[in-house]
Amino acid sequence: MAEVLTKRSDFLAANRGLRVARPGFVLLTRPNDGLGKRYGITVTKKIGNAVVRNRMKRRFRELLRDYLSAAGLSDHDHVLIGRAGGVERDFGVMAKELQQALERAHAGKGDPARGRRPRRGKRSSNDKSVSAKT
Repeated sequence: MAEVLTKRSDFLAANRGLRVARPGFVLLTRPNDGLGKRYGITVTKKIGNAVVRNRMKRRFRELLRDYLSAAGLSDHDHVLIGRAGGVERDFGVMAKELQQALERAHAGKGDPARGRRPRRGKRSSNDKSVSAKT
């Protein structure tokens, strides 16, 4: 089995690599200078409570155990990021999606980054669209 990523710097480096998005997850891949196949899993608190997040991580670990050794990119870091709704998806569907994502990564075909979303919250006094002079 592949080695597990534990350092934050490895996750940040993978984020600068190739990105393949699927409905249940996002796969990030990046060359790691000959360190072999490594993987990491991340699921944010936006997805749900600890029970939901841990269930999603267990499913991801099982998917990676099944597919990474055969279809993963050699000497690359692989990071799976959980998406909302991914825990409800059928395991077989997620397996096919991971296989397709790994094939796209092999071909070097990534998805474009979405960019930063604007922050939600209070507007500052400079953001008023109606001017004080009328």
